Amino acid sequence: MKLLFASSEIFPLAKTGGLADVAGALPIALHRAGLDLRLLMPAYRGVARQAEARKIANLGDPFGLGDTILLEGRLPDNHLPLWLIDNPRLFDRDGGPYQDSQGVDWPDNDMRFGLLGWAAARLSQANSPVAWKPDILHANDWQTGLAPAYLKAWGDSRPGLVFTIHNMAYQGLFPPALVPRLGLPWSFYAMEGFEYWSQLSYLKAGLVYADKLTTVSPTYAREIQTPAYGFGMQGVLADRAADLGGILNGADYAIWDPARDRHLHGGYGIGDVRPGKAANKAALQRELGLPQIPDAPLLVVISRLSDQKGMDLLPAVMPAVIAQGAQLAVLGSGQASQEQAFLALAEACPDHVAMHVGYAEDLAHRLQAGGDILLMPSRYEPCGLTQIYAMRYGTLPVVHMTGGLADTVVDATYDAILQGTATGFRFDQPTASAFQWAIERAIGLYRHPDQWARLQANAMRQDFGWDHSAAEYLALYRSLRSDEPPGGVPFRPQTETLPP
Repeated sequence: MKLLFASSEIFPLAKTGGLADVAGALPIALHRAGLDLRLLMPAYRGVARQAEARKIANLGDPFGLGDTILLEGRLPDNHLPLWLIDNPRLFDRDGGPYQDSQGVDWPDNDMRFGLLGWAAARLSQANSPVAWKPDILHANDWQTGLAPAYLKAWGDSRPGLVFTIHNMAYQGLFPPALVPRLGLPWSFYAMEGFEYWSQLSYLKAGLVYADKLTTVSPTYAREIQTPAYGFGMQGVLADRAADLGGILNGADYAIWDPARDRHLHGGYGIGDVRPGKAANKAALQRELGLPQIPDAPLLVVISRLSDQKGMDLLPAVMPAVIAQGAQLAVLGSGQASQEQAFLALAEACPDHVAMHVGYAEDLAHRLQAGGDILLMPSRYEPCGLTQIYAMRYGTLPVVHMTGGLADTVVDATYDAILQGTATGFRFDQPTASAFQWAIERAIGLYRHPDQWARLQANAMRQDFGWDHSAAEYLALYRSLRSDEPPGGVPFRPQTETLPP
């Protein structure tokens, strides 16, 4: 089976969040399962050099922005085949995939990701200029959402279409005048098409025109069919419930494993977790300028700083948490007001709070290894990978019970502790009081080293490897291929909805 996997970011070539980690890891597991695949992403500045890519085809100039060249290279480290969409006018610039260095959206994101969707569709046609043609096109998030619409509009033979929603909040909304410039029919600009409140929605195009829809956890698949989490698209998703399923994201344990993590001050496993974490904690405290107090619970945050992530709750609870002798280390960036709140907290409490604005992959690994407790108070979280990484490092997560957080973390209730299934701490409502109580429960157990060690061992034994998820995706792909024998884990559509 041939698979074209399209994404706007792929680790390690471009990363702004979890999408890149998924796009960099899931294809590896699918390749192990026997698929012949190609990854597809834009040729952002410097990416072609990293991938050692060369030109293999000219895709033409669909939007009057210069020729679009298809480059072929290899993903660094694992050498999976990689296709790059090279259009210098759209992609060869400093800054991030979606924003400039000041955090402002690129004004031509409509054309940039319109071209990505167009190219994914063009390379999936029977008359593609490249000999290799996919049986399945797997598109991810709004940036690739137009690909199913193009294939529907062109009307010739096409592969099976899978569209994965990584976050419903990002919908790719643009003015309707864009429709003819993109070369799409006006008939698609309708309620049953990609029109959304007098705008063109790239996300809705994927939701409407793909054969199958997935999202990144079973709970989130149910949540997005409700007004609270559907961001206005819940009706569309309810109509397509029979084609919608939640497949939990996985962890790439080749990268996130404390026993062989090159970013750490020393590796460790379940058998030596206490001395291993103690050494990494001391080194992390020293690196961040925090007092090296071995018994101080070290809370860590690795997150985008936004209301969605619940980061506005943390400054409100920190006085009570600091009063219990805890320390806090924050790695992240986002809303300016929240960045300033954490910087002010670090300035006011330098012995208890350290703040690093931005993102650093190596520091993220050291925070996971040196921290005792991970804080993830997200108001909603499609899946979340940080809590999965934290458990493997013996850093117990405190999470709001939503989306993938609810699917991956077992609360340390009395019964769960006795049964040996507890892996972290959950709270039901995204309020400061509920969050604070969960943190206090975690700190209370931290003060009992033997119980804490048992919870750490439970968490570290959890296996969220990508092979489990890949088996479900493979079954889904096979369901779209009439010539494929059945096999794998059956795809489970989310016909059950949560109450409003």
